[in-house]
Amino acid sequence: MYDMKNLVQLKKLDANAPDGMKAFWAFDKVAFEPGAIDALHKQLMALAVALTTQCPYCLEIHRKAAVAAGATEAMIAETAVVAAAMRAGAAVTHASHLFK
Repeated sequence: MYDMKNLVQLKKLDANAPDGMKAFWAFDKVAFEPGAIDALHKQLMALAVALTTQCPYCLEIHRKAAVAAGATEAMIAETAVVAAAMRAGAAVTHASHLFK
């Protein structure tokens, strides 16, 4: 099911929901522009989110963008560890709801 070539199909969303998709693409562009947070750190955050949501498309897109912004393998590895800690931490803290 996963194949980066599938992303060409997004053109169908653009064609069939033009207002919503124009708004999405504009928002996406602005969200990743450097501001108070530089492009490298924004891409590392996106990579961490992609790891926790397990989106293979986002993983590939944001890994490439992080590397282009200067991410090293060590930075990517630490990002993966932080994402894993957040995911595991959510399971542990949600366990608090199991005990009444």
